[in-house]
Amino acid sequence: MLRFSWILLAAAAFAADTFDQQAAVAELRKKIAGKESLPAEQVFSNIQKMKGVPAQRLLGVMAIGYAKSLGVTCTHCHNPEDWSSDEKTPKKIAREMSDMSRTLNEQLRGIALLKDRTPPVTVNCTTCHRGATKPALNLP
Repeated sequence: MLRFSWILLAAAAFAADTFDQQAAVAELRKKIAGKESLPAEQVFSNIQKMKGVPAQRLLGVMAIGYAKSLGVTCTHCHNPEDWSSDEKTPKKIAREMSDMSRTLNEQLRGIALLKDRTPPVTVNCTTCHRGATKPALNLP
């Protein structure tokens, strides 16, 4: 009996690790059909940071801007049974990191001696994370 329970636990853990990102995003796209251009906060629950962004664009930002930049799937921040839940700490951290990026881009990116030039880069998740959950702190 103990061995059988272990097999069931292992199977459940494997299932959790095999989250299908593409299928989940495709399912969400189906659910918002006809509402793609509406502001995200009118289509999804608990939108706190990207208010005014079209719902379809929000899905792209999440799938590429966050998931790919950090090398994770939706489940890193979200519970796919309740996307709006704030139960996961990484979701809360992502909101704070979003604020930090916005501050860097809007207030701190300028270099006084280069005031006649527009900075060539926008700071985003990839700037530091480079496909990993921990920011790249050292060069290889």
